[in-house]
Amino acid sequence: MRYRELGRTGLTVSEIGYGAWGLGQGAWVGADDDSGVRALHRALDLGVTFIDTARAYDRSESVVGRALKELPGGGDGVHVATKVGPKVPVSLSPSGLDVMEAFPGAHLRESLETSLRELGRDHVDVLQLHTWEDEWTGRGDWLETVAALKQEGRIRAFGISVKDHQPENVLTVLRTGVIDTVQVIYNVFEQAPSDALLPACEEYGVGVIVRVALDEGALTGAIRKGVTFPEGDWRNWYFREDRPAQVEERVDALLTDLRIEAGELPSTALRFALAGQAVSTVIVGMRSLTNVERNAAIADAPPLTTAELSLLTGHRWQKNFYG
Repeated sequence: MRYRELGRTGLTVSEIGYGAWGLGQGAWVGADDDSGVRALHRALDLGVTFIDTARAYDRSESVVGRALKELPGGGDGVHVATKVGPKVPVSLSPSGLDVMEAFPGAHLRESLETSLRELGRDHVDVLQLHTWEDEWTGRGDWLETVAALKQEGRIRAFGISVKDHQPENVLTVLRTGVIDTVQVIYNVFEQAPSDALLPACEEYGVGVIVRVALDEGALTGAIRKGVTFPEGDWRNWYFREDRPAQVEERVDALLTDLRIEAGELPSTALRFALAGQAVSTVIVGMRSLTNVERNAAIADAPPLTTAELSLLTGHRWQKNFYG
């Protein structure tokens, strides 16, 4: 495993991080506590040192907490990030809400305390807002609460998880200098963050946490016409109607241009994300030991060449399957 600095936070994190949404047993069907703990332990054995979870991920925080508790020293040296969900629902489109409705300071503190109990820890390394609207910059009392939580040692760094496919919706607050990290969708298809967000993060020393680097599975080569998922799994909605056929066409074009087999695509996709400007870590959902070992193995793979990156840049695909 290779490691990078998480922006200006002073934290050093593994290039491949553990995205723990799938451990929650809610939206992703097929997990259980025991298998989740085994997968997480294997990831840590292979050098993963960064785990990303959230209050909204059903049982995820408690599974992460159990996995860490079972380790010698309670997982000392493992960096945990979690997220505060808004107090009221916030849509992907502009909500018209005031930030005091979504993220009053008291709500941040209460959510964090619940997360700490679930995780069995006295602090988290990164606390993130689970959504954001840049119109909220300079308003509300959330920033005072963040400063107090840092002073109390309850959090080490503070960040924002950007709305799906809206990387520009954090630029104003980022430039104020109060944000330590940004979490954003960035992958071979979704390259919009490279236009403005990633350069701004590098300029201001903000660590970039990449999510959805495999596009919810689209960039694994496994999504093809006729694909099925367990009943109740949210991917039945994400890959609905003719979307698997769209993905298959795009992926086949990628494989042809790169002259690689489908089994090589996940490694290529993760290395593309890691090549992004200012990227510190790429968090990947890994519920099986096979996927943990496959994704951690990119530490043995060389970075993509300039020619490969240039070719992949041509496969940018403006879409939003969350809509």
